[in-house]
Amino acid sequence: MSETLNKIETALEELRPFLNVDGGDIAVVEITDDMVLKLEFQGACRSCNINMSTLNGLKDAVHRAAPEIKEVEVVNLP
Repeated sequence: MSETLNKIETALEELRPFLNVDGGDIAVVEITDDMVLKLEFQGACRSCNINMSTLNGLKDAVHRAAPEIKEVEVVNLP
């Protein structure tokens, strides 16, 4: 599981500068036993009106880096 987490973190690190410029960020909450990645939007990303587009980009990046991840969810979306 740590290898998968490392691949995910590497993918997220490539996207973080784009999130940070607008005052946002993303954090890994957990990877479940059934390979669901749970993320948390932080800062401005929590209330951004395009956070669903951001989520789609995150999903694409995660699936390219770690195809073993079956699903990507954000735990703190309204």
